[in-house]
Amino acid sequence: MPTFRQLEYLVAIADAQNFRRAAAAVHVSQPTLSQQLRVLEAELGIVLVERQLAGAHLTPIGRDIADRARKLLVERQDICDLASTARDRAIGTIRFGVTPTLGPYLLPGVISELARDHAGLRLYIREGIPDEQALELARGKLDMIVGPLPIHGDALSIEPLFREDLVLVSSPLHPLANRAFVSADDLRGAEVLSLDPRHHLHRQGVILCERYGMVLLRDYEGTSLDSLRQMAATGLGLAILPRLYLCSEVGGDAGVRILRPDGWNGHRTIAACWRENAPNGNLYAMIARRVSESAARIMSEPR
Repeated sequence: MPTFRQLEYLVAIADAQNFRRAAAAVHVSQPTLSQQLRVLEAELGIVLVERQLAGAHLTPIGRDIADRARKLLVERQDICDLASTARDRAIGTIRFGVTPTLGPYLLPGVISELARDHAGLRLYIREGIPDEQALELARGKLDMIVGPLPIHGDALSIEPLFREDLVLVSSPLHPLANRAFVSADDLRGAEVLSLDPRHHLHRQGVILCERYGMVLLRDYEGTSLDSLRQMAATGLGLAILPRLYLCSEVGGDAGVRILRPDGWNGHRTIAACWRENAPNGNLYAMIARRVSESAARIMSEPR
């Protein structure tokens, strides 16, 4: 009879298509993962994984079994969550995923409120790439995530929370910084800094650059919003920053000038997401409301 651990290894191979990365994802050595998969194949009497020099790919029957295994693993986690909910609705640890372009500037107020109102509740916060966290959510590795739309995945409850402006900033010495009026034509050819391509903010930057005829710099990709702001402040290029970052105490607009081009329409929609029919769905919805309310307060403060 397959064990849950063996099924977890199979799902990891399905996701990573590589033994080394799969072993790292489930926190075991590669030989352990390989040996347990061979045991599973021997017990079932079928080949589940095609082992190749360039990686590992599931056989057709392996893919079918991995899909069923994924559902079993999520159901097992839901059973544990349901037991926790039965003991106390707002107690325990929520594994909370958030994009680094949002979490540090939005969550401090939410965390302090939850600590005040729900003393038994803990948030285990993991920052990461939204697409990767959506996969971890579907696999049961995270309980809920907050990040920019679109969020892709099956059997997920997605709750849009708020719309956030994406703001164009420059060095105070940039030719556009002191203009009383900046037109869309003035942006044509302007060089723009961004994060690496895995981030939604990078993709949104690509769209805005195409819309306004700006040039996205590929040689100076920032590692954080702070690095983008600092590079823009030195005059390396313009930067597109979320409004919450500019409004927050952790971030801010020190060293840069906010541009307000005529017709500028940069924005993103932030949503919360958890698995459909999750036992703690009401708890996740409550946390999502706190996140939305915190964002509204921060963005309503005059600057």
